[in-house]
Amino acid sequence: MSEAAAPTGAPPDREVAIAPGAPAEPARESASATRSRRRQADSAPGDAGGSETPGPISPGGPGGPGGPGAGPTDVRPQPPPFRWESPGVPEAGSSYMDYLPGVYSSNRFLARFLLIFEAILAPIDRTVENISHAFDPDVAPAAVLPWLGSWLGLAFDEGWPEERRRELIRSAAMLYHWRGTRKGMSEFIRIYTGVVPEIVEPSLGQLANSRDLAFRFTVRLTVPQGTAIDRPLLQRIIDAEKPAFAVGALEVIETPAGTV
Repeated sequence: MSEAAAPTGAPPDREVAIAPGAPAEPARESASATRSRRRQADSAPGDAGGSETPGPISPGGPGGPGGPGAGPTDVRPQPPPFRWESPGVPEAGSSYMDYLPGVYSSNRFLARFLLIFEAILAPIDRTVENISHAFDPDVAPAAVLPWLGSWLGLAFDEGWPEERRRELIRSAAMLYHWRGTRKGMSEFIRIYTGVVPEIVEPSLGQLANSRDLAFRFTVRLTVPQGTAIDRPLLQRIIDAEKPAFAVGALEVIETPAGTV
């Protein structure tokens, strides 16, 4: 018998009979599908050929804190929320906006931008606004008192307490007005010691008997026993406040406590 001729236009491939129970041959993958699969494999994290994106660092090792393989704990503190360091500076917008034309009043960027300059200049502005307090002997800082005294021609002794320095500056104008007089010297010594001194001058009879007593006087200070008195300093005060032609002497009398 002769074989029948294949139909015209039939594919040249021959059909292969598959025996029952034999495994089927996998279908051949197209080239475009192969390229797509490789691209997906390259971009997948954790694969051998892909780029792995580092995740957040967890405390400890794979087993957690204290677990097997635990490593050093990486604790990264979060920065605090930003706040202005200058007290009195607003946080929402600069007060400098009040001095600009009204067309800028709704510009929120400009309001916050000017906060940079206000935070820098605010301490200087407060210093200028309160500069008058530096000239007030009642509230001026203690370090400023010698500077104020130098304006008035006062030289403070290192042993002078702060309260006496302030009172002396307050009374400087009055002391200069009465300088060279009994009242001026008495007030100066009272400010320093807290005790009103007694200024003794020779009487006319004593001057008649001894002309050497002319233009001489004695400053007598009566204080409780044990009171600390800087005699050299008091003598310098007397020499500074007395008339140029006079000679003054200091006499300190200590009495039992409670009898002054």
